[in-house]
Amino acid sequence: MRTASLAAILVALSATAAAPSDTARFQFCWIGANGYTMEGIIGFPGRLMGSGMITQDDVTEFRIWGYHNGVPVGSWSLEQRTTDTSWTLFFDTKAIAFPMGGYFLEQSYQEWNASGQVNDCGVPGFGFNGGNWAQDFCIDNVWIEESSIEPDTPLPAVPMDEALRCDSVVPVS
Repeated sequence: MRTASLAAILVALSATAAAPSDTARFQFCWIGANGYTMEGIIGFPGRLMGSGMITQDDVTEFRIWGYHNGVPVGSWSLEQRTTDTSWTLFFDTKAIAFPMGGYFLEQSYQEWNASGQVNDCGVPGFGFNGGNWAQDFCIDNVWIEESSIEPDTPLPAVPMDEALRCDSVVPVS
């Protein structure tokens, strides 16, 4: 009986120890136009690392925080998702980047609580859209046109243990 209890404890401890490595987590920084920036975190099952393209259906953790000239303008997380939320995501686990360009069939389209019209993020609300017209913000159901940058601007992610500096990412036009 004592052996069974010890075995159960060892199984539980090994399962707990394995849990953290089961999740791949990355952070990212987007630099828009006119002082608009965004920071975020993406997490997904570690077994998908290096597998290629994953979608919103594979993501287990997602959060974004938007800023204008360093002042917070809103945030959104996967926990806030409803049946009405615009939620499309593509992430390349080999390149460790969000493919951009804005074409769904090319898996380069992103809508994180903001559709292609960038006007459906809620009030209060915040969202990001990476469409074929531009990459830009939605704040309180309003498209923030002045945040827009070119649709093909790269959006890489970096490991969680690297210092994230939004001023070190320079958009390519």
